[in-house]
Amino acid sequence: MDFGVVLQTDPPARDVIAGLEAAEDNGFRYGWTFDSTVLWQEPFVIYSQVLARTSSLVVGPMVTNPSTRDWSVLASLFATLNDMFGNRTVCGIGRGDSARRVIGQKPASLAYLSQAMTVIKGLAEGREVEHHGTPVRIPWVRDGKLEMWMAAYGPRALRMVGEQADGFILQTADPDIARWTIGSVRSAAVACGRDPAEITMCVAAPAYVGDDLPHQREQLRWFGGMVGNHVADLVARYGAEGVVPKALTDYIKDREGYDYSHHGKAGNRSTDFVPDYIVDRFCLLGPASAHVERLQELKELGVDNFALYLMHDEKEKTLTAYGNEVIPHVT
Repeated sequence: MDFGVVLQTDPPARDVIAGLEAAEDNGFRYGWTFDSTVLWQEPFVIYSQVLARTSSLVVGPMVTNPSTRDWSVLASLFATLNDMFGNRTVCGIGRGDSARRVIGQKPASLAYLSQAMTVIKGLAEGREVEHHGTPVRIPWVRDGKLEMWMAAYGPRALRMVGEQADGFILQTADPDIARWTIGSVRSAAVACGRDPAEITMCVAAPAYVGDDLPHQREQLRWFGGMVGNHVADLVARYGAEGVVPKALTDYIKDREGYDYSHHGKAGNRSTDFVPDYIVDRFCLLGPASAHVERLQELKELGVDNFALYLMHDEKEKTLTAYGNEVIPHVT
């Protein structure tokens, strides 16, 4: 299993760069950031500094979307970084949540996302594609490579991952949900003639190493609220009694709204509806041994990559604990 760290690009950017340097020093292979440029700073500017200060770390957004930048711009950003630092980027992508909603726009449709993934990957890898009805190719790309990892929860999106994406991002560490979603992706891959083993399965969730569980829950409750934004869309589409497992949908019944000004931050009052058991299921808490146990369970379900959301009051302690007490026992 590979490991990654997910940060928000809060100013000052030097702290983000230092955090991802420290992640590589502690055995993490991937460095991710949010991509919501009204709420946080522009990540691609920061990636260039991260790549210059690390030796092998692969960087990318968790996740970008197909609507806030033209597809040619996204492709050129990735291709430029790859040309400078040797194919050390990955594109995590989804329909869009905070980046879209804070500017008054809805998430993109799956059809639009599918087209975007094809165009962005093709351009970043130097192929000619049709964009805005025009044949386009980036002429300076040589030996470019860009994997597209798609974030998904619902049946249609999971099917699209299996049919098209290079990787699957599941933003919850709940084993039951992982079993269902990974199984759906694999089934879709087989149905269209793909080898499901070629799709990287990534679980992304907050982790906090320590012994004070009540405090950890309060620090990580924000994650259930963030996931709840996507679950609310699923319930609107499929219904509370639909094909999506109740393990994912039941907990949002008391959700009343969401304040994006506190997105991904401890103490977000919009997440008061999230019960303790959801924090325990969706996140990794407790001593290092409990993290190893959960990660081993996820690994047995087919998870290849764990991306650790590092947004709480003991970032350095958790990062070091993973480097010393978790990663060596799971990789």
